Amino acid sequence: MKPNILFSLLIAGWIPAAGLSAQTYDFTFAPNKADKGSTTNYITPDSLYPGEGHFGYDLIPAPDRKSDQPFFFSVDVPDGNYRITVTLGSKKKAGLTTVRGESRRLFLNRIPTRKGEFKTFTFVINKRNTVIDGEEKVRIKLREKNKLNWDDKLTLEFNGSAPCVANIKIERADNVPTVFLAGNSTVVDQDNEPWASWGQMIPAFFNDRVCFANYAESGERADTFIKAGRLKKALTQMKPGDYMFIEFGHNDQKLKGPGKGAYYFFATQLKTFIDEVRLKGGTPVFVTPTQRRSFDENGKILETHEDYPDAMRWVAQREQVPVIELHDMTRTLYEALGVETSKKAFVHYPAGTYPGQTRELADNTHFNPYGAYEIARCIVEGIRGLNLPFAACLKDYQPFDPAHPDNPDSFQWDDSPFTEIEKPDGN
Repeated sequence: MKPNILFSLLIAGWIPAAGLSAQTYDFTFAPNKADKGSTTNYITPDSLYPGEGHFGYDLIPAPDRKSDQPFFFSVDVPDGNYRITVTLGSKKKAGLTTVRGESRRLFLNRIPTRKGEFKTFTFVINKRNTVIDGEEKVRIKLREKNKLNWDDKLTLEFNGSAPCVANIKIERADNVPTVFLAGNSTVVDQDNEPWASWGQMIPAFFNDRVCFANYAESGERADTFIKAGRLKKALTQMKPGDYMFIEFGHNDQKLKGPGKGAYYFFATQLKTFIDEVRLKGGTPVFVTPTQRRSFDENGKILETHEDYPDAMRWVAQREQVPVIELHDMTRTLYEALGVETSKKAFVHYPAGTYPGQTRELADNTHFNPYGAYEIARCIVEGIRGLNLPFAACLKDYQPFDPAHPDNPDSFQWDDSPFTEIEKPDGN
């Protein structure tokens, strides 16, 4: 069966997944209730993770009944994809709720509810830990040790000016096609403000018939991604009909010496991704690297990636791999924003903007949430342009032209409680 046909069957729900867990988690946020005879888990301020049931409020103190503060909720689950059904709202107050998961992946942004109004949404999230098989584990970096993407629990973040959550239902979704993301700091799920990447924004554009699993990590090259076991771990979860988006080049171009280079060493690593993904019945998709914010005297973007984007295109043509031209789209995007306004898409903040920030942040490689969101829209346009099957899973989507970006001053984002002033690896 061809991958695209299989994908279509999966998103239609026509093929049952082997080994599907029947366990469902159901949590009702009712601070004044307790019904031990019910299958529903009532969540009170005393429901702290891990607790007896291995679920509860996590990372920061639990909110009280009148609190409008963000909060995190975690539950221990095995690796896999999970369909999350959240009911937002409150009988007692109006709400404005943002929902993110794991390492700050965006799913629902600033959902308003009137007093007494409830709205229900579903999305699918991927959870994983570092175990590949037996004693073999992904060799994550020291800075990843506390990353929510690599632990044994599934964590949801509820943010906004007035987060209101009535119920959370969690159930396995093994029959949902997965789009794996392989890449570097321009793709990775950034845990802390003000950093962000397109990989953590892309889930917000899609419904619950597809799942994105972001395996990217800051500072990685194609070869180090493979050597660390990241590709091998992703392949343990990959099934026929899945996809892998592959964006490298930023850090690969820094590797110098005999036997290296774009058309030899780098191309060989890309071929490894192609072969391994296809062996599992998946479809590889190349994403050419995002441009850096580097302008010439005429306000045009300077090409800083040498021949690495062309090498990706060359391998893709030879191996018949679809390509999303993010390199070209981000050039258009940054030039449309202009030399000064484009700073609003990157981590450019004066000293004192964030706790412990004694110096100005002026990073021309890594994005803030607005920049990451705009680049995710470029990726969506690439998906639509290639007519990939899961383009049918877009929800309420308005077409995007990188030459006419959204106004950065109109972009609204609810900051997570955690910040970091250290630049990501690979700057």
